[in-house]
Amino acid sequence: MIRVLLVDDQELVRVGLRRILHPDEGFDIVGECANGAAAIEAVDRLDPDVVVMDIRMKGMDGVEATRRLRALGASPPVLVLTTFDDDEVLSGALRAGAAGFILKDAPGEDLIRATRTVAEGEAWLDHSVTARVLATYRSVSAPSADATARVKELSPRELDVLRLIGRGALNAEIADALFVSEATVKSHIGHIFTKLDLRDRAAAIVFAFDHGLVAPQAG
Repeated sequence: MIRVLLVDDQELVRVGLRRILHPDEGFDIVGECANGAAAIEAVDRLDPDVVVMDIRMKGMDGVEATRRLRALGASPPVLVLTTFDDDEVLSGALRAGAAGFILKDAPGEDLIRATRTVAEGEAWLDHSVTARVLATYRSVSAPSADATARVKELSPRELDVLRLIGRGALNAEIADALFVSEATVKSHIGHIFTKLDLRDRAAAIVFAFDHGLVAPQAG
């Protein structure tokens, strides 16, 4: 069972999330919070595998809560819930360390897949807004010369893996595309993260976009 902490200041939203992320789908809702500050305390107390968090809340919002959770070190990944027109706030969530984001009006099946994917250490960026969000991210976070130089340290196969990560491919899909095992893919990803000083898969997607290794598709 994947242990989930729900964070949203609207009780009706949390009720809806509980109905989708139910035990039959492999989820255990270990706690609920109405703001970011409560979420930080709950993570320490409940040890969830993933946090599903609204980005706009009274008091401490999802961006600041994500930033503080990441600063703690070994914290669970955060999947951010958002609306269609939150590009600037979403780019802030990525900078804060969110592992992914999904629209509040996405189908339940997508929420299930996104939560499971993020809990397993991969990234989920909602395709309907990814291009706009990454463009906003890039407008305020230009790639550094040092990061650009580090790209040259990647092997040709590591570049292939990074491009596929940038297109949103999961480990199994990368393995199939490159005719290698998932263990080999994980090894390549570890090397990529180390060489490029990336914290997680979402950061790798942003890096691939920033450095022209892949262009996100709009819509």
